[in-house]
Amino acid sequence: MGISLYMAVEKAIPQGGEAVLRFEDVIFNFGENKRILDEANFVVRKGTKLTLMGQNGAGKSTLFSLIMGERKADEGRIIIGQDLHVAIAKQFIPHSQWHLTVRQFLEKAFDEKIYDIDKRAKEVFTEVQLNVPLDRTIKELSGGQKGRLLIAQALIQNPDILLLDEPTNNLDKAGIALLTDFLKNYPGTVLVISHDAPFLNAFTHGVLYINTQNRKVEQYVGNYYKVVEDIKRQVEREQRANAQLEKEILSNKEKVNFFAHKGGKMRKLAAKLRDEIDEMEEDKVDVRKEDRTIRPFDIKCQEDIGSVIVRFESVEVLHDGTPVKRNVELELRKGDKLHIVGPNGIGKTTLLEKIAKGTEKGVSVKEGIRIGYYRQDFSTLDFDKSAYQELAKVLKKLDDQLIRRVAASMLLGAEQLASKIGLLSEGQKGLLMFAYLRLQEPGLLILDEPTNHINFRHIPVIAEAIKNFEGPIIVVSHVGEFVRELGITQTLDLGKL
Repeated sequence: MGISLYMAVEKAIPQGGEAVLRFEDVIFNFGENKRILDEANFVVRKGTKLTLMGQNGAGKSTLFSLIMGERKADEGRIIIGQDLHVAIAKQFIPHSQWHLTVRQFLEKAFDEKIYDIDKRAKEVFTEVQLNVPLDRTIKELSGGQKGRLLIAQALIQNPDILLLDEPTNNLDKAGIALLTDFLKNYPGTVLVISHDAPFLNAFTHGVLYINTQNRKVEQYVGNYYKVVEDIKRQVEREQRANAQLEKEILSNKEKVNFFAHKGGKMRKLAAKLRDEIDEMEEDKVDVRKEDRTIRPFDIKCQEDIGSVIVRFESVEVLHDGTPVKRNVELELRKGDKLHIVGPNGIGKTTLLEKIAKGTEKGVSVKEGIRIGYYRQDFSTLDFDKSAYQELAKVLKKLDDQLIRRVAASMLLGAEQLASKIGLLSEGQKGLLMFAYLRLQEPGLLILDEPTNHINFRHIPVIAEAIKNFEGPIIVVSHVGEFVRELGITQTLDLGKL
């Protein structure tokens, strides 16, 4: 187990706190052949705020579901302190619940009827700064409003242990700042999954790290950035140790080959060297894959797309939930990159969806242009199909080698390709979408929060690929560093219309 001694002074970890959550030799298998946890052990103490880390598909959300009791461990024990309540803010609200009203969604957090739900909602909405009527349906909310509602549904339960699964994905800058301040002052215990490094570093005391090689959970103490560096140095040490062992193994094998053909004592020496080789092979460690990053890639542009690809004459924005038409004069040509900004609830996601579907009356896309649409909830993908089937349908002619090569470059191997998309992690769905766009070769890219769920190591590579795309791009993203790397040429602020 790796332990970092780095501590952020302003985030001193609560000392001597009672254990509120404990995993003891927990084994969990997803299906018959996929082990997620193998004798995992860790302890979470009262009042601590920890990040749950691991590469896309490592099992972070699965570990949360084990804590919540939605899944059961195959072996071992998960112990939660007596009379302690655990609540979770999940990554997204399933489409199957979009017909519910906000009030009904909040009521789903409780097993029994809550008669003062409106009063409780008002109090918690003040905390998360959410201003929507309780009788409004989920489908009428913006992505940012859904994100705040997910957090509100967890907080309304007044939990002792709060689990947050990618809570910043749909929040704008103001929303992230609000959540950060809230968590800094929150007296309870918090476990959070996020790829937003600055957000995590602002309040966490340490890291629980799922090592995908040995399926253990390693526990680190310290601020987020230094823990990441600590893990990086540990990987480098493992690699150096393996390289030295490999060198000694090769040397011994050469000696064995020489002595084995001799007689007497030489033959005994060869046998001893063989034993030493076996011991050294056992001493080699599986270097974790967390340092793996997707390879640089290109998204090729549809050929002969011409000059003006997209023309804006007007757009529809939402003011207090009411659609309002606003005039806009804007054209997009090859190489243009339009960043659409505005507060949560203004209608950014709705606008992108309508442009992609051709239903936004004031925006026209040139006929014959293939639109590559990255939707933040991945609902353009068929979750009941395998990843391979979804990629194959993009191609006019099936090319098995091309599909597997493109998928592998996005860290999607044979196992992921054979899996139903609904069973992939959200991060893997995101990488699958980029594989899809590469095979599609669109003439226009429409990207709605394309860094959500994506491991931070991959983001610079993705930014470079988008920057180099030769066709026009329309993007919504709240991640400032990512946007700055894209080479934005125009900005449309819906909040100022």
